[in-house]
Amino acid sequence: MTRSSRTPRQLVVGDDTFLWSVRHEHHGDPGSYEDCSEVLTIRRPGAMGRLRVVFGSCPGHVVPDGHTPSGTVGTGDGVSLNLHEPGTVRALVDEITSRGGLINGDAVTEVDGWSLFATVAAHRPVGG
Repeated sequence: MTRSSRTPRQLVVGDDTFLWSVRHEHHGDPGSYEDCSEVLTIRRPGAMGRLRVVFGSCPGHVVPDGHTPSGTVGTGDGVSLNLHEPGTVRALVDEITSRGGLINGDAVTEVDGWSLFATVAAHRPVGG
């Protein structure tokens, strides 16, 4: 049975539990496939607040566009992360936490995923 992409997955980090999901978003005119983003959303169970880690399309960066697998973000030089991998999500949570961020009460906070990419990719297996 295939897992529903709408059902958040659970990640346990020490004493903390998070729920996370990945989705693809389009921006711009309705029906347009320009300005695609892959968005990793992380929240605590029962909380309204969430952290959105956004990997937007921009020169030199790759987000899924029908030619690359869902959840795969990368750079033009072939370095990539798979946002569907729990280890990648854990590495992102660790990096965000080390920078003093994470979920803040009931607020929705956005972080530019590309600002975390190089550090996280350096600690993940190739393609992971």
